[in-house]
Amino acid sequence: MARWILLPIYLNGVMLSSQTESTSTAFVTDQTDAPVVVHCRDIRKNFDSTTAVADLSFDISPRTCFGLLGPNGAGKTTTLRMLLGQSPRSGGILEVFGQDISQNRRQIRHRTGIVPQADNLDPDFTVKENLSMYGRYFRLDPKVLSERIPKLLDMVELSPRANDDISTLSGGMKRRLTLARALVNDPQLLVLDEPTTGLDPQARHMIWSLIHQMKRAGKTIVLTTHYMEEAERLCDELIVIDEGRLVAQGSPIELIDQHCESDVLEIRGNVSEISVETLPNNWRAEKAGESLYIYADDAQALVDFSGNLADMICLHRHASLEDVFLRLTGRALRG
Repeated sequence: MARWILLPIYLNGVMLSSQTESTSTAFVTDQTDAPVVVHCRDIRKNFDSTTAVADLSFDISPRTCFGLLGPNGAGKTTTLRMLLGQSPRSGGILEVFGQDISQNRRQIRHRTGIVPQADNLDPDFTVKENLSMYGRYFRLDPKVLSERIPKLLDMVELSPRANDDISTLSGGMKRRLTLARALVNDPQLLVLDEPTTGLDPQARHMIWSLIHQMKRAGKTIVLTTHYMEEAERLCDELIVIDEGRLVAQGSPIELIDQHCESDVLEIRGNVSEISVETLPNNWRAEKAGESLYIYADDAQALVDFSGNLADMICLHRHASLEDVFLRLTGRALRG
């Protein structure tokens, strides 16, 4: 007869179960209605002489989607690792569900779901088995899992593929399954690290719809993304960090109002013929390759100006979060 031996199980650097643990999970006191789910004050992370995160402060309110934005190397991943208890902070205060992450990371991890950047589904198990095994990491009752897994598969529209091998799934299907897996333990906090990278528009919109569902269901969501449209659509509040420091914070609408003009004229073509020096003083111009971006609070004036540009492609639009991001962090490529 086969014999099972319970050994310590580690997930993302956190021990979830061991031979000595009870078969039931003892969560810390429910603080869904607490003022904040995540409380950060002046957290920092040093690697020898390098400062990856410098005195970062923010709070994340319950039942909201909070965005963490920044260019490559800005400190987003380091911040997430500290928030998840995967990397000890060098200083500052970091509390999740009202408890210090460094002292209570196992209890906090039980109440947290994670969708990593890269899919790390187990290729040796079927779709359903991936969810089942993940649930066992949290020592969930088999009866609970048998009821929860079909609902999760139905939610991400993978019920017909329940018994299929992971290798048969498309990239979008794997991403949806990874999201379902993150919900197996019914977390209060859901951390999504670039959840739609590489997906086609249809799959991306489905993930967006699922995120809206999670927020309506009372989940608190932390989102990192390089798609500014995604952040503008999903986030109630967000921060922009660069070189480990906070450069802006607020809702997408607030950030656009604070850091950018209302309208943009995108001009493509031989933009060197346009004399930027002759533009009105209250207009702002930025050149990027063969394109010129003119920002102003006068939409009609921009439209009139575009009418005088022969043989050039002009697009007039409202300012977006991407315009804010580029103004705050620059247009230069990062590593």
